[in-house]
Amino acid sequence: MTNLHHPRLSGLGRNPAAPEDVLVRIAAHRAGRHGMSMRRGPMTDAVVEALLKHDDGDVMTTLRTEQISPAMRRRIATHPNPAIRDARADFVRHLVEFGTTVVLRDLEEVYGQPLASLAAAPDPKLRAAVAGSWYDRPAEVQTAFLADPDPGVRAAATQHKQPGVPPEWWDRCVADPATRGNVAWYIPLTWDQFTQLMETGDEDIQRAVAGNPHLSAEMVTRLLDLDDPLVRVAVAQSRHVDDATRDRLYALVEARRADGDIDAKVAMSWNFSEPDWMHDAPLDERLSYLDCPHAIFRRVLARSRDLPEEAWRRLDDDPDVSVRRAAARRADAPPEVLERLVRAHGDVHHHRPQLVEHPNFPRHALRTFVDESTPNVRYLALQDPELPVPALQELAAAEEPFLRRGVARHPNITDALLDRLLSDPDPNVADDAAANPVLRPTVMDRILTEAGL
Repeated sequence: MTNLHHPRLSGLGRNPAAPEDVLVRIAAHRAGRHGMSMRRGPMTDAVVEALLKHDDGDVMTTLRTEQISPAMRRRIATHPNPAIRDARADFVRHLVEFGTTVVLRDLEEVYGQPLASLAAAPDPKLRAAVAGSWYDRPAEVQTAFLADPDPGVRAAATQHKQPGVPPEWWDRCVADPATRGNVAWYIPLTWDQFTQLMETGDEDIQRAVAGNPHLSAEMVTRLLDLDDPLVRVAVAQSRHVDDATRDRLYALVEARRADGDIDAKVAMSWNFSEPDWMHDAPLDERLSYLDCPHAIFRRVLARSRDLPEEAWRRLDDDPDVSVRRAAARRADAPPEVLERLVRAHGDVHHHRPQLVEHPNFPRHALRTFVDESTPNVRYLALQDPELPVPALQELAAAEEPFLRRGVARHPNITDALLDRLLSDPDPNVADDAAANPVLRPTVMDRILTEAGL
């Protein structure tokens, strides 16, 4: 995270090319230490010693065992300041206390025991932390969690599909208020279990049941009586409803969304459930959804990998961009389809790999994106590691800070342009410029000198 008052120091602190002497100097400043807390890889003893001299424990919270030498680990373990000595352990214990997912090796390191022992620890919050973070635990450990006297442990043990709940435990988990809401959405339900869950009247449990992929046609029919928008959308995605029922359910939810209903808006726009059963359906059944008026079915169809060429052509021209993006992720997507899609709509940065990283994407065309009018599309030109300097200069003059940040991180940036961005009015741009590994040591020295370090 950027230090808003001293962004060049926080950026320099996380610069992977910063030499030891720079890190030692910057450790004297809080903003520099803040940047150093985000570093990855080993730290020399001299750097850790500097942190011990100046730090109040913030960086010690983030330092991992593998980053520091055994000698420095011993120094920290015996440090007279408890804020430093106990920083990492206190941080992990706070995560356990608040029920947050914890890295398994951190649990073992802080509590000094293997996971199998921690799973039987006296503290129920610690057992719950292990249950919520150890996804590949042995069956006998999972059984112990399911039988745990603490409801928080049982809830953590059933929160995820993995490692799963054995069939002999399904009845008990459905009856248990601590676990029924978790298992309702993923275990194969009998009619009695389904009825038991529905009769709770709990809205969240009913929504979980509606999203269960193992429901029978009879169960789906029973859900048609509920007017909850999220239930209706889940039922509409079931393979057990006909086209007319599906259209009616979507229309009902859409009407409520138009009236400003928040649940309906969530169900239609922010709901990430999908008709996953389509992935295993026969080809002919999947192709029957090529003309479905609801984009989510066409989007799941577009994730197939065995469609005929005519189907791919239609999906590549689908009116919904999310469908076109899904189709473009197939291994043999044509280069012209990829370029046309990205040039028109940009890329989705949180979806990896990006379309511009597709093996068939014409990477030579990236630099031409500089001339596009849409900022998000122009940004993709920066994916070219050899983007010419004139293009970088043009993007560095953009009004949008995220474009200037992209230039500040670019490996082909010139010294002059980097120096300019170090003084950018947006602190995030200056931070990224200082963190660029091509930054020269002389400039690093100047930054430190100007800060009085």
